[in-house]
Amino acid sequence: MILSENDLAALGITLRLAVVTTLILLLIGTPLAWWLARSRWRFKFMIEAIVALPLVLPPTVLGFYLLVALGPHGPVGGLMEALGGRPLAFTFTGLVIGSVFYSLPFVVQPLQSAFSAIGRRPLEVAATLRASPLDRFFTVAVPLAGPGFLTAAVLGFAHTLGEFGVVLMIGGNIPGVTQVLSIAIYDHVEALEYTQAHWLSAVLLLFSFSMLMVVYALNRRFSVVQP
Repeated sequence: MILSENDLAALGITLRLAVVTTLILLLIGTPLAWWLARSRWRFKFMIEAIVALPLVLPPTVLGFYLLVALGPHGPVGGLMEALGGRPLAFTFTGLVIGSVFYSLPFVVQPLQSAFSAIGRRPLEVAATLRASPLDRFFTVAVPLAGPGFLTAAVLGFAHTLGEFGVVLMIGGNIPGVTQVLSIAIYDHVEALEYTQAHWLSAVLLLFSFSMLMVVYALNRRFSVVQP
């Protein structure tokens, strides 16, 4: 077989990590992006800087601090041990936490831009029809920001697929547990197994390219049919 059992396991872990991370990011990123798009708080730029920090921060730095926090001697890992659990470092849950932090700007920023582009007029019209703030959000803002949600979901998913530094720092390289595709590719290259590295790299390349083509095609279609 071209792909070994560990390679297939790494593929499964990577896809599961990307799906779980994307769902969590959409859940927490949507209200955060809505607040950033609507808030007039004078210090909002500080929150925006924190959200965007993973874009410029080396992945190993973020992974190191998460490892310290989630390890047995860290505040989160120590609390988990005190409650009878186990530290989150070198677990799939730890990978999810690291991926959520690292991919946060790739979800929040497209959503913030989509919400900002709506403007206030559609929401004001809905308010005159006695729609509650929650109704205005779900019946007006969310449908109008549909392309932003699509872009955010695809970027968050694709970015999680290719993570290396953060997941290596916080999850290590445990086959079948925390080894993802990017780390498996690195292992094959280190062992001079270029055929396996080519196949795994091709899987990531084709999958990521296909997702981006779908996003651009759907966004173009939406812009054409939109009045």
